[in-house]
Formats: sequence, C-alpha cells, structure tokens
Amino acid sequence: MKRRVEILDAKTKDKLCFLDKVEPNCPLQWYPARQSIRLDPKGKSLKDEDVLQHLPVGTTATFYFRDLGAQISWVTVFLTEYTGPLVIYLMFYFRVPFIYSPKYDFTTSKHWVVHLACMCHSFHYVKRLLETLFVHRFSHGTMPLRNIFKNCTYYWGFAAWMAYYINHPLYTPPIYGEQQIRIALIIFLFCQIGNFSIHIALRNLRPPGSKTRKIPYPTKNPFTWIFLLVSCPNYTYELGSWLGFTLMTQCLPVAFFTLVGFIQMTVWAKGKHRSYLKEFRDYPPLRSPILPFIL
Repeated sequence: MKRRVEILDAKTKDKLCFLDKVEPNCPLQWYPARQSIRLDPKGKSLKDEDVLQHLPVGTTATFYFRDLGAQISWVTVFLTEYTGPLVIYLMFYFRVPFIYSPKYDFTTSKHWVVHLACMCHSFHYVKRLLETLFVHRFSHGTMPLRNIFKNCTYYWGFAAWMAYYINHPLYTPPIYGEQQIRIALIIFLFCQIGNFSIHIALRNLRPPGSKTRKIPYPTKNPFTWIFLLVSCPNYTYELGSWLGFTLMTQCLPVAFFTLVGFIQMTVWAKGKHRSYLKEFRDYPPLRSPILPFIL
C-alpha cells in the first residue's frame, strides 16, 4: 500500500516536508543522530529499526520531528569524564605547585594509606577507560553535547575535592589503622572485580553492532550470581567500591561523593528495572533495582 509521509515540527506544528515515499531524503538540515521522529508531539521517539508498514498509521502518515540539539558520542563523553579524575587526582598526589604551601611542592606523604588510595583511585579510572574502549556496547551512539559539561563538572570537581584532602600534608590516617585499611582494600577490590564481571556479562548479551535487549542472568562466574536478586548489580558493585574507598581513606568528601553517586545510581537502576518489567513479561519477580530486598 502506497503511503504519503508528512513530517511536522513537534513544537510549532509547521510542515517540514511531505513525501510520497519513505526513501527520498527529507530536506532537513540536521544530521540523523540529532533527529527525533515520533508519532505524537509529546510521545517517545521511534527506534531506528521501526518499519513504516508496522506502525499504526493510515495511507497518510503524520510524524513529528524534534531537534535533539548538538550530539556527541558516548565513547567521547566517557573518555573525557574519566580521564579528568585520573589526571587531577595525580596532580594532588604529586603535590604540584600552587595546590598546597610551596614547602610541600613535589613532596610525598608519610602515610602508606595515601599511596594505596592513589593506586586504588587510579586503578578504578583506568579500568573505566579500558572498559569504555574494549567492553561497553552502547544502545545509543550519542548523547546531547551539553551532558559532557555537566558530567565533567561532577567527576572532575569531586576528584579534586577528594584528592585535596586525602593528599593534604595534614591528612590523618583512619582511626582503626591498618586493620581498617586492609578490610577496606578487600571490599574495594572485591567490588571492582564484581563490577567488571557484570560489564562482561552485559556485553555478551548484545552482539556487536546490534541493539538487542535480553534479560541478564547469572553465568558461571560467581560474581554474576547477584543477578538473582538485583537488576543492576554493576551499580551495586560500584557502590561497594566507593564504600570501601570511603572506609579506606576515612575522608568526608569521599563519603559525600559516595552518597551522591548512590542517589544517582538508584535513579538509573529504578528506571532500568521498570524498563525490564515493561519489556519482559517473564522478568524474575524477586529482583530489586540496586539493593537486594531493600531498594
């Protein structure tokens, strides 16, 4: 059946183009990643894989266009927001000039926990960078350009705040000494391995170049068994890593960063959990978004 396709501006309802076929390029001035096409002005964007013949439209199909604004790739955003904390923290660790008093320039801390914290922090962000390059498969190729400024402000700002106090010449080690630090290190490393294991499991669910969504289930890797109880265990392990780092450094800015991160990850986890429940009727009912049986 031959259809005529009409595309209107979602905000002004002005006609942008009127086509007899789907194939011809609509004379729009925006690149594809910037375009949102929807059936209703306030509805959700159609997916790239949606087919016109399968949509609830008649012989004349009216679609609404919205400009999503300038876009930037997820990979670029992740590499930028993760490189910043890595470099910024090391600047404070090496006590480059103009951070502390001149007499402390390029000196090192006498507390071994400060050096351990630097290794853990650096390991965390190097891991994130490598996962961005070699592990993650993104369902969406881009995000709004403005997000990179917001994300970098968050990650870079907190990294500077934490690093300033942890590497400060007057920093004092945790109150319970080596025992507290060792327990914290075990928690941190355990959760880092768990987080990586979940990322690998999620990667294996999506073939290269596809946007297929499947229900994640535990694998032979014991770190993935938490999928029995949680929808987003990558966030659970991420929270555990920062709790361990907080315990290790006993630093208030780290605790505040952990709290803010937990709140944000909870929002993401709840959204993903609702999406799973809506998309999959056989989704395991015992799972919680981020914390087993709690949240």
